[in-house]
Amino acid sequence: MVKEKIYILGIESSCDDTAASVLCDGKILSNVVANQSIHKAYGGVVPELASRAHQQNIIPVVDQALKEAGVSKLALSAVAFTRGPGLMGSLLVGTSFAKSLAFSLEIPLIEVNHMQAHILAHFIEKSGYEKPKFPFLAMTVSGGHTQIVQVKDYFDMTVIGETIDDAVGEAFDKSGKLLGLGYPAGPEIDKRAKLGNPKAFHFTKPKVKGLNFSFSGLKTAILYFVKNKSIENPNFIENNLNDICASIQYTIVGILLDKLKLAVSQTGINRIAIGGGVSANSGLREALKKAQQKHGWIPYIPAFEYTTDNAAMIAIVGFLKYIKNDFTTQEITAQSRLKI
Repeated sequence: MVKEKIYILGIESSCDDTAASVLCDGKILSNVVANQSIHKAYGGVVPELASRAHQQNIIPVVDQALKEAGVSKLALSAVAFTRGPGLMGSLLVGTSFAKSLAFSLEIPLIEVNHMQAHILAHFIEKSGYEKPKFPFLAMTVSGGHTQIVQVKDYFDMTVIGETIDDAVGEAFDKSGKLLGLGYPAGPEIDKRAKLGNPKAFHFTKPKVKGLNFSFSGLKTAILYFVKNKSIENPNFIENNLNDICASIQYTIVGILLDKLKLAVSQTGINRIAIGGGVSANSGLREALKKAQQKHGWIPYIPAFEYTTDNAAMIAIVGFLKYIKNDFTTQEITAQSRLKI
């Protein structure tokens, strides 16, 4: 008897990227993302504009994902979608579309927690990338979230540390805005940091007890640093941009690593998986590799295409839930705040 293949359509719409992915038995067949460049003019995501763009993009993106995968919608086993957390207007578009499609095809509907998906993206079948062994520590770092999660199994996760104010990605973006960089500023800071001296300027790390984070104080410190230096020298930013970026990145990565060291010490777990948009940062990746040599950590670093918001990570969670028969109903609603 030939085993029937499982095809999952994943839909992601939590923020400003409309994404769809088709997965077959754990292997990604397509992963399509439509970015919304309109937000660059505003220096950040405008929720109303984001939801409107999702409405325009979702049908073409899903259609493209099916075509690239070479899969008919009639062959789909289930539809998985991001329920939350995220921007409510954006989530509603993806949720409504997923419910309608699953209903019309008479196939199961699977809800996915966006933050769990960033962690479970490590279980996508991909050559050259090893899957984490349980238990492991996951650090999810993005524009909206900064968390350390103890992962005992696919759906047995406990948040043991998180930001008490701003997320690490926001710290990068707001710092970049002060320096005149475009949005999102994180990748530009990373690029310039490679050309600068990370110890050119000193920024004090915030003192937060335990495994929690805080980045609001650091943002304020950078603001006054740039303001005061620019009064002394109007060309200060232009003359020192690479060094400033390198120093900011060095400080932020140092904060993340300090908390990971504490988490490893407290839990005794030395397997570390990172996820989220900031996990693409070269400084963080390099720091983890050094920690592997120095402390014996076992780091799991995702492929670049699975770091920022994408639907492949939604599809893999959908697959893992499908084989458990963990389905939801048509009464399900989106939730802007949804804990792991």
